[in-house]
Amino acid sequence: MKTHWVRILAIAALPAACLLAESQTLVVQFDPKQTSVEFTLGDVLHTVHGSFQLRSGRIEFDPDSGKADGQLIVDATSGNSGSEARDSRMHKNILESNRYPDIIFRPDRIVGNVAAEGASHTGVHGLFTIHGSAHEITLPVDIKASGGRMEIDTRFPVPYVQWGMKNPSNLLLRVNQTVDIHIHGITQTSGSHAR
Repeated sequence: MKTHWVRILAIAALPAACLLAESQTLVVQFDPKQTSVEFTLGDVLHTVHGSFQLRSGRIEFDPDSGKADGQLIVDATSGNSGSEARDSRMHKNILESNRYPDIIFRPDRIVGNVAAEGASHTGVHGLFTIHGSAHEITLPVDIKASGGRMEIDTRFPVPYVQWGMKNPSNLLLRVNQTVDIHIHGITQTSGSHAR
């Protein structure tokens, strides 16, 4: 009889446990219109600045365990530095954006704590896929949370030559073999941690 009641109590507790587990997930939704993806590439004569467009972005994570999922997808074909000739070379010879139209970051864990309100500095570990190859990376992320919104900033280097892309340097032009990326976004958040 005692075993019977234990089973009933366990079954009755399942919905509450599921709700508790679900409520611990925080969902961060990026709005492409409020997200900027900028790049900086230095060379001997001057520094090149440009941008890409975010196609979509959604990250889910458990603030307690740090486990994360989701993806940010950047449109590689949207890369624009303000020079038609330079951008044509970038798309054709370096990014090969016709073959590899997406740049994707897939997080798997948050390193550090994210405050429900106020400022946080944390890391987001995951796989960064560009030019058809995935690379393990931890992005340093600054977060300002307020009332169900997050302002998110990350700056990180991409060693594109080391990662298998062509070096555009020639006899007359010498450019860095690393490009710096800056992502800034205003996001909507949902879940118990966002309240």
